[in-house]
Amino acid sequence: MKSTFTSDLNKERKLSILLDAYYKKYLTKYSTKRIVDMKKQLAGIDIVFTHKQSKAVYYIDEKAQLDYINDDLPTFAFELTYFKRDLYKEGWLFDDRKKTDFYALVTAIYEDEPSRYTTCKITMVNRQKLCSFLKEKKITKSTLATYYHNAGTKQGKLRIRELDHRTEGYLYFSTIKKVEKPVNLILRLDYLIENGLAKRLA
Repeated sequence: MKSTFTSDLNKERKLSILLDAYYKKYLTKYSTKRIVDMKKQLAGIDIVFTHKQSKAVYYIDEKAQLDYINDDLPTFAFELTYFKRDLYKEGWLFDDRKKTDFYALVTAIYEDEPSRYTTCKITMVNRQKLCSFLKEKKITKSTLATYYHNAGTKQGKLRIRELDHRTEGYLYFSTIKKVEKPVNLILRLDYLIENGLAKRLA
């Protein structure tokens, strides 16, 4: 297995051009500032939205399905753990050190022209609401850890009793096919929207 870090970085730069155009079109009440400082990015801040009137500031973490170009998936993967330098590390979903207010989940990324992304969907997820909702359903860092430590699986889908795997979500292991060996909580985007945790921006 080989890391795709450089390739992903190039894709992210290309995608940011399209995303900035969407923000300008659909978020007319906000000014936006893209973050280049690595420490802030590691803290879960890719872009800052500032309301033009109230001056309220929101930190946005952009998450994109860059492995699924020209495909429209109904779900999104929320990272629980990943592997780096011979150690398993905490993923971004339950990481208290992150400053993120909203996730901008980017799906249905289409490359209709060479070397240029032309369309995508953006679903804005309120991070605090999402974490509170999951906690109410007993979906926490510790309960999910129990599932994947006891699973005995290294690749594929794992159903959990707290979610309907067909309409809500499930766990997914990518510990064979990806060098980072992530364990993700997969949630359906419609499920997030229906429960008031997310809104479709575009």
